[in-house]
Amino acid sequence: MAVRDRVPPASSAAARRSLAGLALGDAFGERWFPLFREPAQALAEIRARRTPEEPEWHWTDDTAMALAVLRVLDEYGEIRQEALAHAFALGHDADPARGYGRGMHELLPRLLQGPERWREWSRELFGGEGSLGNGAAMRVAPLGAWFHDSLPRVVRQAALSAEVTHAHPEGVAGAVAVAVAAALSACGRLSIDAVASLTPPSAVRRGLVRAAALPFGTEPWKASDILGSGQRIRADDTVPFAVWCAVRHPDDLTAALWTTAEGFGDVDTTCAITGGIVAAATGLDGVPEEWLRRREPLPGQGARKG
Repeated sequence: MAVRDRVPPASSAAARRSLAGLALGDAFGERWFPLFREPAQALAEIRARRTPEEPEWHWTDDTAMALAVLRVLDEYGEIRQEALAHAFALGHDADPARGYGRGMHELLPRLLQGPERWREWSRELFGGEGSLGNGAAMRVAPLGAWFHDSLPRVVRQAALSAEVTHAHPEGVAGAVAVAVAAALSACGRLSIDAVASLTPPSAVRRGLVRAAALPFGTEPWKASDILGSGQRIRADDTVPFAVWCAVRHPDDLTAALWTTAEGFGDVDTTCAITGGIVAAATGLDGVPEEWLRRREPLPGQGARKG
Protein backbone atom coordinates (compact mmCIF):
# COMPACT_ATOMS: atom_id res chain seq x y z
CA MET A 1 0.00 0.00 0.00
CA ALA A 2 1.40 3.44 -0.96
CA VAL A 3 2.10 5.96 1.79
CA ARG A 4 -0.50 8.33 0.39
CA ASP A 5 -3.16 5.61 0.77
CA ARG A 6 -2.49 5.55 4.51
CA VAL A 7 -2.95 9.30 4.98
CA PRO A 8 -5.95 9.99 7.25
CA PRO A 9 -8.68 11.57 5.08
CA ALA A 10 -9.13 14.45 7.54
CA SER A 11 -5.48 15.45 7.13
CA SER A 12 -5.59 15.45 3.35
CA ALA A 13 -8.91 17.29 3.27
CA ALA A 14 -7.70 19.99 5.67
CA ALA A 15 -4.54 20.48 3.62
CA ARG A 16 -6.54 20.87 0.41
CA ARG A 17 -8.89 23.35 2.04
CA SER A 18 -5.86 25.32 3.14
CA LEU A 19 -4.29 25.19 -0.33
CA ALA A 20 -7.51 26.47 -1.91
CA GLY A 21 -7.57 29.42 0.48
CA LEU A 22 -3.87 30.09 -0.01
CA ALA A 23 -4.26 30.17 -3.80
CA LEU A 24 -7.30 32.42 -3.59
CA GLY A 25 -5.53 34.81 -1.23
CA ASP A 26 -2.44 34.81 -3.45
CA ALA A 27 -4.42 35.60 -6.61
CA PHE A 28 -6.64 38.15 -4.85
CA GLY A 29 -3.70 39.90 -3.22
CA GLU A 30 -1.75 40.08 -6.45
CA ARG A 31 -4.50 42.28 -7.94
CA TRP A 32 -3.50 45.19 -5.74
CA PHE A 33 0.09 45.61 -6.92
CA PRO A 34 1.07 48.71 -8.95
CA LEU A 35 1.19 46.53 -12.06
CA PHE A 36 -2.61 46.69 -12.01
CA ARG A 37 -3.43 50.04 -10.34
CA GLU A 38 -1.83 52.98 -8.55
CA PRO A 39 -1.32 52.53 -4.78
CA ALA A 40 -3.74 55.31 -3.83
CA GLN A 41 -6.38 53.85 -6.13
CA ALA A 42 -5.75 50.36 -4.78
CA LEU A 43 -6.14 51.44 -1.15
CA ALA A 44 -9.33 53.33 -1.95
CA GLU A 45 -10.80 50.28 -3.69
CA ILE A 46 -9.78 47.95 -0.86
CA ARG A 47 -11.33 50.18 1.78
CA ALA A 48 -14.50 50.38 -0.33
CA ARG A 49 -14.43 46.54 -0.59
CA ARG A 50 -14.58 46.80 -4.38
CA THR A 51 -13.87 43.47 -6.07
CA PRO A 52 -10.87 43.65 -8.44
CA GLU A 53 -12.16 44.07 -11.96
CA GLU A 54 -9.65 41.85 -13.79
CA PRO A 55 -11.47 38.86 -15.34
CA GLU A 56 -8.67 36.43 -14.42
CA TRP A 57 -6.79 36.38 -11.12
CA HIS A 58 -3.54 34.50 -11.56
CA TRP A 59 -1.67 33.09 -8.59
CA THR A 60 2.07 33.46 -8.08
CA ASP A 61 5.10 31.58 -6.73
CA ASP A 62 3.37 31.39 -3.33
CA THR A 63 0.89 28.88 -4.73
CA ALA A 64 3.38 27.19 -7.05
CA MET A 65 5.61 26.32 -4.10
CA ALA A 66 2.67 25.30 -1.89
CA LEU A 67 1.65 22.87 -4.62
CA ALA A 68 5.14 21.36 -4.48
CA VAL A 69 4.88 20.93 -0.70
CA LEU A 70 1.56 19.13 -1.05
CA ARG A 71 2.90 16.87 -3.83
CA VAL A 72 5.66 15.66 -1.53
CA LEU A 73 3.20 15.09 1.31
CA ASP A 74 0.90 13.18 -1.04
CA GLU A 75 3.75 10.95 -2.15
CA TYR A 76 5.60 10.34 1.12
CA GLY A 77 3.26 11.39 3.92
CA GLU A 78 6.05 13.60 5.30
CA ILE A 79 8.66 16.07 4.12
CA ARG A 80 11.60 14.50 2.31
CA GLN A 81 13.94 17.41 1.76
CA GLU A 82 15.68 16.27 -1.40
CA ALA A 83 12.33 15.41 -2.98
CA LEU A 84 11.00 18.82 -1.97
CA ALA A 85 14.04 20.56 -3.43
CA HIS A 86 13.43 18.77 -6.72
CA ALA A 87 9.70 19.60 -6.66
CA PHE A 88 10.45 23.30 -6.10
CA ALA A 89 12.97 23.24 -8.94
CA LEU A 90 10.54 21.56 -11.33
CA GLY A 91 7.85 24.13 -10.55
CA HIS A 92 10.23 26.99 -11.21
CA ASP A 93 11.48 25.41 -14.41
CA ALA A 94 7.92 24.96 -15.68
CA ASP A 95 6.98 28.61 -15.12
CA PRO A 96 9.74 30.92 -13.83
CA ALA A 97 7.57 34.02 -14.43
CA ARG A 98 5.33 33.36 -11.42
CA GLY A 99 6.99 36.13 -9.42
CA TYR A 100 9.82 34.25 -7.69
CA GLY A 101 12.24 36.35 -5.67
CA ARG A 102 15.87 36.93 -6.54
CA GLY A 103 17.14 34.24 -4.19
CA MET A 104 14.87 31.58 -5.69
CA HIS A 105 15.85 32.53 -9.24
CA GLU A 106 19.41 31.89 -8.13
CA LEU A 107 18.79 28.70 -6.14
CA LEU A 108 16.08 26.72 -7.91
CA PRO A 109 17.75 26.28 -11.32
CA ARG A 110 20.76 24.83 -9.50
CA LEU A 111 18.54 22.45 -7.57
CA LEU A 112 17.09 21.15 -10.82
CA GLN A 113 20.52 19.74 -11.62
CA GLY A 114 21.53 18.74 -8.09
CA PRO A 115 18.65 18.56 -5.58
CA GLU A 116 20.86 16.60 -3.18
CA ARG A 117 22.96 19.74 -2.70
CA TRP A 118 20.08 21.83 -1.35
CA ARG A 119 21.69 22.27 2.08
CA GLU A 120 24.94 23.65 0.69
CA TRP A 121 23.33 25.97 -1.84
CA SER A 122 20.54 27.34 0.36
CA ARG A 123 23.15 28.37 2.92
CA GLU A 124 25.12 30.26 0.28
CA LEU A 125 22.31 32.73 -0.34
CA PHE A 126 22.61 36.33 0.82
CA GLY A 127 26.30 36.31 1.56
CA GLY A 128 26.25 32.97 3.35
CA GLU A 129 23.54 33.90 5.87
CA GLY A 130 20.75 32.07 4.08
CA SER A 131 17.36 33.62 3.34
CA LEU A 132 15.33 35.12 6.18
CA GLY A 133 12.56 36.03 3.74
CA ASN A 134 8.88 35.19 3.90
CA GLY A 135 8.99 32.53 1.15
CA ALA A 136 9.01 29.50 3.46
CA ALA A 137 6.08 30.97 5.41
CA MET A 138 3.96 31.81 2.38
CA ARG A 139 3.78 28.18 1.15
CA VAL A 140 3.52 26.18 4.38
CA ALA A 141 -0.07 26.48 5.60
CA PRO A 142 -1.25 23.27 3.87
CA LEU A 143 1.51 21.37 5.68
CA GLY A 144 0.27 22.65 9.03
CA ALA A 145 -3.26 21.59 8.15
CA TRP A 146 -1.98 18.16 7.05
CA PHE A 147 -0.36 17.43 10.44
CA HIS A 148 -2.96 19.27 12.53
CA ASP A 149 -3.46 16.35 14.92
CA SER A 150 0.14 16.63 16.22
CA LEU A 151 1.55 20.08 16.91
CA PRO A 152 5.06 18.79 17.70
CA ARG A 153 5.09 17.15 14.28
CA VAL A 154 3.82 20.36 12.67
CA VAL A 155 6.81 22.21 14.14
CA ARG A 156 9.32 19.58 12.97
CA GLN A 157 7.89 19.18 9.49
CA ALA A 158 7.54 22.92 8.93
CA ALA A 159 11.20 23.42 9.84
CA LEU A 160 12.24 20.66 7.43
CA SER A 161 10.21 22.25 4.64
CA ALA A 162 11.72 25.68 5.27
CA GLU A 163 15.36 24.62 5.44
CA VAL A 164 15.41 23.54 1.79
CA THR A 165 15.37 27.18 0.67
CA HIS A 166 15.58 29.30 3.85
CA ALA A 167 18.61 28.43 5.95
CA HIS A 168 18.35 31.50 8.18
CA PRO A 169 16.61 30.83 11.54
CA GLU A 170 14.14 33.67 10.94
CA GLY A 171 12.97 32.10 7.69
CA VAL A 172 12.45 28.81 9.52
CA ALA A 173 10.63 30.52 12.42
CA GLY A 174 8.22 32.19 10.00
CA ALA A 175 7.34 28.85 8.45
CA VAL A 176 6.83 27.21 11.84
CA ALA A 177 4.53 30.02 12.96
CA VAL A 178 2.30 29.82 9.89
CA ALA A 179 2.15 26.02 9.95
CA VAL A 180 1.17 26.04 13.62
CA ALA A 181 -1.50 28.67 12.91
CA ALA A 182 -2.98 26.54 10.11
CA ALA A 183 -2.97 23.45 12.31
CA LEU A 184 -4.73 25.29 15.13
CA SER A 185 -7.22 26.72 12.64
CA ALA A 186 -8.03 23.24 11.34
CA CYS A 187 -8.70 22.18 14.95
CA GLY A 188 -10.79 25.26 15.79
CA ARG A 189 -8.25 26.44 18.38
CA LEU A 190 -6.53 29.32 16.62
CA SER A 191 -5.01 32.05 18.82
CA ILE A 192 -1.97 34.26 18.47
CA ASP A 193 -0.69 33.33 21.92
CA ALA A 194 -0.77 29.65 21.00
CA VAL A 195 1.10 30.30 17.75
CA ALA A 196 3.73 32.38 19.53
CA SER A 197 4.26 29.71 22.19
CA LEU A 198 5.32 27.15 19.57
CA THR A 199 7.39 29.51 17.41
CA PRO A 200 11.17 29.33 18.00
CA PRO A 201 12.75 32.31 19.81
CA SER A 202 13.18 34.88 17.05
CA ALA A 203 12.10 38.26 15.75
CA VAL A 204 9.07 36.43 14.30
CA ARG A 205 8.06 35.29 17.78
CA ARG A 206 8.57 38.78 19.22
CA GLY A 207 6.34 40.13 16.46
CA LEU A 208 3.65 37.59 17.34
CA VAL A 209 3.80 38.65 20.98
CA ARG A 210 3.20 42.24 19.85
CA ALA A 211 0.35 41.03 17.63
CA ALA A 212 -1.27 39.21 20.55
CA ALA A 213 -1.37 42.48 22.48
CA LEU A 214 -2.89 44.44 19.59
CA PRO A 215 -6.69 44.87 19.91
CA PHE A 216 -8.72 43.50 17.01
CA GLY A 217 -10.49 46.85 16.80
CA THR A 218 -7.25 48.35 15.46
CA GLU A 219 -7.52 49.57 11.87
CA PRO A 220 -5.70 47.13 9.57
CA TRP A 221 -3.45 49.86 8.12
CA LYS A 222 -2.36 50.80 11.64
CA ALA A 223 -1.80 47.14 12.56
CA SER A 224 0.42 46.72 9.51
CA ASP A 225 2.39 49.82 10.49
CA ILE A 226 3.02 48.30 13.91
CA LEU A 227 3.60 44.68 12.89
CA GLY A 228 4.92 45.00 9.33
CA SER A 229 3.19 44.21 6.06
CA GLY A 230 5.83 42.23 4.18
CA GLN A 231 7.23 45.29 2.48
CA ARG A 232 10.73 44.28 3.57
CA ILE A 233 10.04 40.68 2.40
CA ARG A 234 11.36 39.36 5.75
CA ALA A 235 9.52 36.68 7.71
CA ASP A 236 9.36 38.84 10.85
CA ASP A 237 7.94 41.73 8.80
CA THR A 238 5.21 39.55 7.28
CA VAL A 239 4.02 36.69 9.49
CA PRO A 240 2.78 38.54 12.62
CA PHE A 241 0.40 40.76 10.65
CA ALA A 242 -0.97 37.89 8.53
CA VAL A 243 -1.58 35.76 11.63
CA TRP A 244 -3.27 38.73 13.35
CA CYS A 245 -5.62 39.11 10.37
CA ALA A 246 -6.42 35.39 10.36
CA VAL A 247 -7.19 35.33 14.07
CA ARG A 248 -9.31 38.48 13.68
CA HIS A 249 -11.57 36.63 11.20
CA PRO A 250 -11.14 32.89 11.89
CA ASP A 251 -14.53 31.93 10.40
CA ASP A 252 -14.76 34.36 7.47
CA LEU A 253 -12.21 33.95 4.70
CA THR A 254 -13.51 36.87 2.64
CA ALA A 255 -13.33 39.32 5.55
CA ALA A 256 -9.89 38.04 6.50
CA LEU A 257 -8.57 38.69 2.98
CA TRP A 258 -10.02 42.21 2.79
CA THR A 259 -8.47 43.02 6.18
CA THR A 260 -5.10 41.66 5.08
CA ALA A 261 -5.17 43.55 1.78
CA GLU A 262 -5.87 46.77 3.65
CA GLY A 263 -2.46 46.43 5.27
CA PHE A 264 -0.98 46.70 1.76
CA GLY A 265 2.77 45.84 1.50
CA ASP A 266 3.55 42.40 0.01
CA VAL A 267 -0.16 41.82 -0.52
CA ASP A 268 -0.11 38.54 -2.41
CA THR A 269 2.08 36.93 0.26
CA THR A 270 0.22 38.26 3.29
CA CYS A 271 -3.11 37.26 1.73
CA ALA A 272 -1.74 33.83 0.80
CA ILE A 273 -0.67 33.25 4.41
CA THR A 274 -3.95 34.51 5.86
CA GLY A 275 -5.98 32.55 3.30
CA GLY A 276 -4.11 29.33 3.97
CA ILE A 277 -4.62 29.65 7.72
CA VAL A 278 -8.33 30.54 7.71
CA ALA A 279 -9.32 28.12 4.93
CA ALA A 280 -7.81 25.20 6.85
CA ALA A 281 -11.03 25.51 8.86
CA THR A 282 -13.50 27.12 6.46
CA GLY A 283 -12.44 26.00 3.00
CA LEU A 284 -13.94 28.38 0.43
CA ASP A 285 -17.34 28.54 2.15
CA GLY A 286 -18.86 32.00 1.92
CA VAL A 287 -16.46 33.29 -0.73
CA PRO A 288 -18.29 35.22 -3.49
CA GLU A 289 -18.92 33.13 -6.61
CA GLU A 290 -17.39 35.93 -8.67
CA TRP A 291 -14.08 35.49 -6.87
CA LEU A 292 -14.10 31.75 -7.45
CA ARG A 293 -14.81 32.16 -11.16
CA ARG A 294 -11.95 34.61 -11.58
CA ARG A 295 -9.24 32.80 -9.62
CA GLU A 296 -6.93 30.72 -11.77
CA PRO A 297 -7.73 27.02 -11.23
CA LEU A 298 -5.25 24.80 -9.47
CA PRO A 299 -3.69 21.97 -11.51
CA GLY A 300 -6.11 19.12 -12.09
CA GLN A 301 -9.20 21.23 -11.41
CA GLY A 302 -11.80 21.63 -14.08
CA ALA A 303 -13.66 24.34 -12.21
CA ARG A 304 -12.58 27.40 -10.30
CA LYS A 305 -14.21 26.51 -7.00
CA GLY A 306 -11.04 24.90 -5.65
